[in-house]
Amino acid sequence: MIIGSKIILRDKRLADAQDDYTWQTDPALAQLDAAPLLATTFSQYLADYVSELRYASPTRYRFAIETLDGQHIGNCTYYGINEANGEAELGIMIGNRDYWDKGYGADAIATLLSHIFRRTNLKRIYLKTLDLNHRAQKCFQKCGFTPYGHLNKDGFSFVLMELHRKQWERWQWKRDDTNWTKEH
Repeated sequence: MIIGSKIILRDKRLADAQDDYTWQTDPALAQLDAAPLLATTFSQYLADYVSELRYASPTRYRFAIETLDGQHIGNCTYYGINEANGEAELGIMIGNRDYWDKGYGADAIATLLSHIFRRTNLKRIYLKTLDLNHRAQKCFQKCGFTPYGHLNKDGFSFVLMELHRKQWERWQWKRDDTNWTKEH
């Protein structure tokens, strides 16, 4: 469990399946994620979900995002971990719209970055976000990410963003003195 100021990052569990299925079958959320709308039944989804929990990938770490009072509001992950290049890709989704624009996403990202840079040897975290998703871009920039390019893929236009360990270390010094994240 990794504790931030507003959220807790914890391992995914079977009880998250219903929320995840609901979010992945929501057309608006799928569009923001540039993902196809999930078109399987919950039973099929659940079988795949159980398998994914049981046989976790060594190049992907998934976390549920919970409020401090235990409400599951989204998920984040770092994946495509390349130890040789010292980099990985980051992804996040706050699926519960009641928690949008209230700092939960930024806290989840900052908490995950703190975990990654303190617990791994990774030197660069990168991501892509839809060109039109200015809210996400603002959140990522608040967490220290900088744009470095564009990508057109599968009919979508993305902004590419990155954060290097050295940038993160400088960013940590610039933040106010509050202890934004604690790891347990």
